[in-house]
Amino acid sequence: MYKEISSIQNPIVKDILQLQEKSRIRKLKEQFVVEGLREIHLALKGGYEIITLLFCEDIIQEFSIQNFNLQNNKIIKISKGVYEKLARRDSTEGVIAIILSKKHALNSISFKHENPLILVVEAPEKPGNIGALLRTADAAALDAVLIANPKTDLYNPNIIRSSVGCVFTNKVATGSTHEIISFLKKNNIAIYSAALNASQSYESINYRKGSA
Repeated sequence: MYKEISSIQNPIVKDILQLQEKSRIRKLKEQFVVEGLREIHLALKGGYEIITLLFCEDIIQEFSIQNFNLQNNKIIKISKGVYEKLARRDSTEGVIAIILSKKHALNSISFKHENPLILVVEAPEKPGNIGALLRTADAAALDAVLIANPKTDLYNPNIIRSSVGCVFTNKVATGSTHEIISFLKKNNIAIYSAALNASQSYESINYRKGSA
């Protein structure tokens, strides 16, 4: 048997709304919220841990969530009214997860290839732009994405949505500009910067050596 929630005044519902809306709360609790089967599966594939899974039986059948192999005490059945209060998208299949955050420290990054290809982003602000960059990195099979001085946390719901879950499948680390430059130099990775009036076309660069 699963625990059930039918009231939007339930403290768990209020906690989830706080996690969705406030970066400070996400950082304090080291938790974030994910909607949708695909995104939750990608989070698990990326080594994330589900704290609580909530599902609406009016929308999704119980057998669909059994693939997550969670103990019953980690699963909560919610009413359609509660789900509609929590869901930010129209097509998330009736399932929402609270997931444990990762630290994303530079020293946690390891490379599968001897000469990695890395995307470095400087002070991105808009979650949608960060999500698009993560999708591009995933499609190009880059070795890592390093974000210098980010203006929003990686678990902003709009980043998760716009990245289509690629925030979980990419190796991502954050740090100051100085920290990232030092990290790249320590790992003998060449640094290239894009500019409108560049002296050399990006197409003429040999990226077969470690490049960022």
